[in-house]
Amino acid sequence: MENLKKKTFFTIFIIISLFSIFFASFFNIETYHKEYTGILNNLTRMKNLTIKRPEPLKEIKPLNNDDLHNRKVMDYEVYTFILNDNNDIVDKISHSDNDITKEILTKAKNIIASNNTSKIKIGCLYWNKYAYNFENNNSLTIVNITNTRNMLLMNLLTSLLLICFGEFIIYIISKKITEWITKPVLESFNREKEFVANASHELKTPLAVMMASIDSLDVNKKNEKWINNLKSESDRMSNLITRLLDLSKTEYLKKENFSKNDISMIIEKRALTFESLAYEKNITIETNITEKINLLCHKESIDEFASILIDNAISHGKENSKIKVNLTSLKSEIKLEIINEGAPILESECEKIFERFYRNDKSHNRKSGRYGLGLAIAKNIVESHHGYIRAYSKDGYTTFEVKFKINEH
Repeated sequence: MENLKKKTFFTIFIIISLFSIFFASFFNIETYHKEYTGILNNLTRMKNLTIKRPEPLKEIKPLNNDDLHNRKVMDYEVYTFILNDNNDIVDKISHSDNDITKEILTKAKNIIASNNTSKIKIGCLYWNKYAYNFENNNSLTIVNITNTRNMLLMNLLTSLLLICFGEFIIYIISKKITEWITKPVLESFNREKEFVANASHELKTPLAVMMASIDSLDVNKKNEKWINNLKSESDRMSNLITRLLDLSKTEYLKKENFSKNDISMIIEKRALTFESLAYEKNITIETNITEKINLLCHKESIDEFASILIDNAISHGKENSKIKVNLTSLKSEIKLEIINEGAPILESECEKIFERFYRNDKSHNRKSGRYGLGLAIAKNIVESHHGYIRAYSKDGYTTFEVKFKINEH
């Protein structure tokens, strides 16, 4: 259920975040394109003006109202420089109300000195201060885009700040929507858990009566087979009900019942109790447990989950092999590994084996009295302690890895 809530939350959060980023990006791209086009139009407009190369200065004729001197460009600071055959500036024209500053004049001389003619250069509007059009060694048009750059940078910064603030709002909205979407599923899930617990309790008493009644029956040659079948199936049903009740208990573990315990000792003792069972299959249990690792936990549940994992390793381990039980404490987490040599777990089943009633070998599990609940119980116990469990197989070895975060306890 927690995984469903996490997946739903992240899906909603990512979708809404992508929409907000898309609109912010669209706004900035559209503004950038508009400004870029405006600058390009101004440079092109100056290019399209017919500018005759002047004779010596004394022969320049007065310009009429349509000349460059009177052509104003209101959106940007645009300047035109007229050159002679020696690339000397013979006339300077400001197409706005601003005077030509020393900085602009220096910029013009540097561009002329580069002798890079027949070129319109705008560059990146977020970094450049000037754009220019150097045409055929007879004119140079410069556009001061400093204000445009500052405006675009301000828009970009504002967008980033709005996105950061918006992510907080999106987080709250995503949480609310996730709760609304998963509420019916959570209610159904809780009803299912309550049904399993209640049904198990209700079945336990009549089953106990049935088992007592079977034990009181007189056994003879005619009914021996049937009575033995009844006993066998009653025992199986009793074990199943017990496991269902165990599963129900692990789903309702409360932190108020947790206490600080030495899990090194718990794991060590549990490994020792399984040595006789492992001996029957000529399996050796090798422990590598760091001493005195403490964890705020439910002691009985930790003991049970260790039993489940070690028992599982023995059941699926090869004869004449070795099982390793490693427990270490890192800076921020406690790590438990139970490694056995045997049939590998398929990658597609690494998650499924923790589901209730999942059995990859149904015939074998039925004969051995297994119901596919052990690993589901172990996972419930681990997750109730804010831990993480996974299984994987590599090079003929299967590893069950469990991690508990120390900081959360």
